[in-house]
Amino acid sequence: MKTPVLVAASAYGADYVRQFGHAHLIPIVAAAGAAGLEIDRALLPGAPDFKQLGDLLSAHGLFSVYSAPLQLFAADGSLERTQLDELMHEALQLQSRFVKLTLGYFSPASDMRAWSRFAAQAPVPLLIENDQTAHGGKLDAIANFLAVCSAGGVAVGLTFDMGNWRWHGIDAEVAAHTLGAHVQYVQCKAVREIDGQLQSAPLAAADPHWQHLFTSFPRGVQRAIAFPLVGADLEAVTRHYVTMLTSA
Repeated sequence: MKTPVLVAASAYGADYVRQFGHAHLIPIVAAAGAAGLEIDRALLPGAPDFKQLGDLLSAHGLFSVYSAPLQLFAADGSLERTQLDELMHEALQLQSRFVKLTLGYFSPASDMRAWSRFAAQAPVPLLIENDQTAHGGKLDAIANFLAVCSAGGVAVGLTFDMGNWRWHGIDAEVAAHTLGAHVQYVQCKAVREIDGQLQSAPLAAADPHWQHLFTSFPRGVQRAIAFPLVGADLEAVTRHYVTMLTSA
């Protein structure tokens, strides 16, 4: 059975996606042999037709993961409940497999009771992603949150972004070993430094480092292309990396 590989819409560049729309990407991703498309809420128009987009994905044999620019906990510890309800409604129309967001300001002040109640009735599974923020992307904070959830029987998984650990000076292998059991989705990308700035970059097939990370994750874990895809033939470029990640 082939390992499911998705393509993050953002891989095609924010300007490209905003100009042509997610619907334009669907046939490209399907023709390239991917299993799904990661829908980016930040790149959708103000009033998108989620059902139409979901139906188009289904027509092309694709599933989706819904990525939202939302932090689970606000700075005061409160749960972003209203926005979470909205995201769930949108994800249902998209027929998404997961909703992906970031942890935010997790601390002893975080309202875990409200979170537990929400997680128990959420119609679409939630995944927390390690982001690049100083407060929400730290290994200790994410590990502590997942440990508290596990102890309380709260269902939540992890999106493991290979590259984002670099923004925190953390070795991705250490993070994978620490968090691997919770990983349900992997954002695949390399990171390079140009003029003192970290930037996402394509993975290299000959680089064993990123491939070794998968030994810490559940077998056959879903993964997504989350690095820039550029070229005159986007379908061919996408197919090349889909094939590479399918065998990882």
